[in-house]
Amino acid sequence: MNNRTAVRDFLISRRARITPAQAGLPGTARRRVPGLRREEVAVLAGVSTEWYVRLEKGHIAEVSYDVLDAVARALRLDDGERIYLFDLARTARDEAPSRECVFTETELPPTVQWLLDSMTLSSAMVSDKRLDVLAINPLGRALYSPMFASPATHEHGRANLALYHFLDPGSRDFYGNWDVTAEVLVGLLRAEAGRAHCDPRIGEVVEVLSRSSAEFRELWDAHHIVMHNRGVKLFRHPTVGGLELAYHSMELPFSVREAAMLTVCTAAPESADEERLRLLASWSASVAT
Repeated sequence: MNNRTAVRDFLISRRARITPAQAGLPGTARRRVPGLRREEVAVLAGVSTEWYVRLEKGHIAEVSYDVLDAVARALRLDDGERIYLFDLARTARDEAPSRECVFTETELPPTVQWLLDSMTLSSAMVSDKRLDVLAINPLGRALYSPMFASPATHEHGRANLALYHFLDPGSRDFYGNWDVTAEVLVGLLRAEAGRAHCDPRIGEVVEVLSRSSAEFRELWDAHHIVMHNRGVKLFRHPTVGGLELAYHSMELPFSVREAAMLTVCTAAPESADEERLRLLASWSASVAT
C-alpha cells in the first residue's frame, strides 16, 4: 500500500465531509465539491494553499507535527483519525527509497497460550495486525467454531477474522451485528496499514478482500478509522444460540519489537449469557474428550 496514496485519499475524504457552514466559513451558491475546498482548509490550518495542495498529494514526510495538528483541527479529525494521520507521517519519515522494507515475524512464546488457557469463563484470543488468529483458548475456539470451520480459513492457512467476515456468507448468521463488526474490522486494518505499510501481510489481506468483496471495498475507500478497545459483541451460535458479550481489547507485547492484540469476551455475571457460556464450555470440553 502506497503511503502517498493513503495520505491523499484520507485527506480528500475528510475534506469532503465538512461543509463551509460547519467550518464557520461563508458559503457560496456554486460549489464543485461537496465539502471544503483546498484553499479553505489551508486558511483554517494557517498555511498557504500551495503548501496544503502539496500535502494532499501525499508529501507528508517533511511536515512538522505542529502543522499536522493544525490540519487535524481544521478537518475536525477525531482521536482515531488524528492518530492515523500522524502514523502516516511517521511511516513516511522512516521510508528510504534506497532501503528495502524488512519484515520479520516473531513466534508467540508458549506463556501466551498458558495465559489464554487460564481464562475458563471468557473467550480469549490473540490476533496480529492483519487479524490472523495466533492463539485462542478452548472456550474461544468453541465460540468461534464457525470461523474455524470456514473454507475461507482453510484456504488462507490460518483463521483470519476479516476474511471470514467478508468472504464466508455464514458470517452474517454468526454475527448479530454484522455491519458494525464489518466497520470495526476494516477500520482496524486501515489503522494498521497506516502504521506498518511495509508489512506485506496486511497488503495481501487487503488485496484479497478488495478483489472479492464489494462491501469491503466500499468500507475501505471510506477511510473510516476505528480503534475500539471495548464494546459489545452479538453472536448467534449454532450450539447455544444468542449471546451478548462484553469485550475488551489490549496490546500484548511479546518481544522488543512485536506486539499482538489480546481480545477477551465475557458475559455479565449471573446472566443468561453467562449460563450459555458455561454450556458452551461444557460442550467444548466434551468434544475435546
